[in-house]
Amino acid sequence: MSISPEEALAVYRKADRLYSLDQLEQALDRMAGEIWSRLEGRNPLVLCVMNGGLVPFGRLVSRLDFPMQLDYIHATRYRGQTQGGELRWVKRQNEPMQGRSVLIVDDILDEGYTLDALIGECHSQGASEICTAVLAVKLHDRGVGVKADFFGVEVEDRYVFGYGMDYKGYLRNAPGIFAVNE
Repeated sequence: MSISPEEALAVYRKADRLYSLDQLEQALDRMAGEIWSRLEGRNPLVLCVMNGGLVPFGRLVSRLDFPMQLDYIHATRYRGQTQGGELRWVKRQNEPMQGRSVLIVDDILDEGYTLDALIGECHSQGASEICTAVLAVKLHDRGVGVKADFFGVEVEDRYVFGYGMDYKGYLRNAPGIFAVNE
């Protein structure tokens, strides 16, 4: 379901801000310290999950001051919708994973279906260690039970957008995390 920029702006104006830019930057600082402790010296392959992971990925990896390779993958269940469907691969990574430590960075852990599939893909390609980092974890008990190794903030069980997360294809660039107020 496509919406217009005007409809996206109306949603943004009515939304509840859950986290400010400063709060998210502090969460990323903490996450980076935890990731550094675990992966420094391991030459990890760090994968950005497109499109949502783009903003947190960029803000996170610049805080990790050790050698790593960066790549991206694009797998989606939402395709601009507010409900997830079947996982569709758009692009797989270029760098080999065999025998590597891999860090998957995404925007949000909701029900875990996408992250679970990405972890399975890394296993199938021979990664020796797989870690996951998400900016936000949604608080509910639905899904497949996947847990993130590193996370920034927890969000209530509402549709959220901003800082990489979208609302029907818009608002990924919103400065913070916001909840739709409908």
